[in-house]
Amino acid sequence: MCPRRLGVRSRLLTCLAMSLGLLLGACASNPVSVPPTLLDDAQFAPAAEPIDPADVFRPSAAMKEYLENEVLPAARASGGIRQALTAQLYNKGKLKLEYESSMTRNASQAFDARSGNCLSLVIMTAALAQELGIKVTFQSIGTDEMWSRAGDMYFLSGHVNLQLEKHASEMESRYDRYGTYTIDFLPSENSVGLNATIIRENRVLAMYLNNRAAEALVRGQVDDAYWRVREAIRQDPAFLSAFNTLGVVYLHHGDPRRAEAVLAFVSKQEKDNPRVLANYAQALRELGRTDEASAIQQRLAHLEPYPPFYFFNRGRAALNEGKLAEARQDFMRELDRAPDYHEFHYWLAIADFGLGRIDEARKELNLAMQDAVKRSDHDLYAAKLDYLKGYMQHPAVPSGASQ
Repeated sequence: MCPRRLGVRSRLLTCLAMSLGLLLGACASNPVSVPPTLLDDAQFAPAAEPIDPADVFRPSAAMKEYLENEVLPAARASGGIRQALTAQLYNKGKLKLEYESSMTRNASQAFDARSGNCLSLVIMTAALAQELGIKVTFQSIGTDEMWSRAGDMYFLSGHVNLQLEKHASEMESRYDRYGTYTIDFLPSENSVGLNATIIRENRVLAMYLNNRAAEALVRGQVDDAYWRVREAIRQDPAFLSAFNTLGVVYLHHGDPRRAEAVLAFVSKQEKDNPRVLANYAQALRELGRTDEASAIQQRLAHLEPYPPFYFFNRGRAALNEGKLAEARQDFMRELDRAPDYHEFHYWLAIADFGLGRIDEARKELNLAMQDAVKRSDHDLYAAKLDYLKGYMQHPAVPSGASQ
């Protein structure tokens, strides 16, 4: 029987299993032996809060109550427990889930907030399903590269989904004849034909902890980042993204020697990975090993002449110099590579506005608002759009002119 696939949005959503510049889901086919010298617990203050991997999938009392009062009665009425669960997940009148990527939430946090990034929603779904006795299979899905940034840090996002296997109570059910349900927060028209690799729950845990480490780094909480990425490595030593994040943690901690050791270890596993090589070159530069750093930089230039955000950064520089037409062209080139990234639309709108292309600026601001994955970004673009609408109704009059 063909699997049933369910989706929830019309725009591309990615599961943020992010790493500071390393392909997510990178995994070794053979077990990875982790040199103990890569970790340095004594250099970091204790985490601000306990880090317990068991909390990630643990259902809360509110989740159990919801299953008892909403899902199970619907399952008895429809004859399909998976049908009932998925209806609750994706019916806007039920759980009313929203996509929001300000943080990676565990199962209970995503349920309480009724929102989360894709990884959070997959974790919440798995926790609900497992509480119902449904076996869950996680999958890593091959998608085009999706980048984002926070300050001077860049993040590459991967995508995961999950499958709900047939529940024992449904074996003889004539109401639910699907062998497998694929729950995917990527729209079905965008997920057809993508490569899927089954991953274990410990890989999902490592992705979650790696996300939380990266988010802690963005907030400047380097100690918390260390302990979270350390636990990610403990959960899944073959998840090389976590080692890359560990190297970045050491760089932010002011320890390029330790960062170099970690990144050298990763680069042996991922010899041509531009994300690892870029961080490795930075560690070497900070150690004063400029010749080695230059050699890696040359290799990087060959592997990736135009890295992510290359044209965006060039466009920002042109904008600062008042070269609006050049900036516009660079922002458009970046959008050709990542048409759904909100910040590219926003800065293109600024260039268009400066060039007097008011209708185009309004269109780009609309797209920026639609593509925003954080509530704060959405609200910023909405405010800018309101301002632009007001400007169009009452345009500013140049000095010396009359209305």
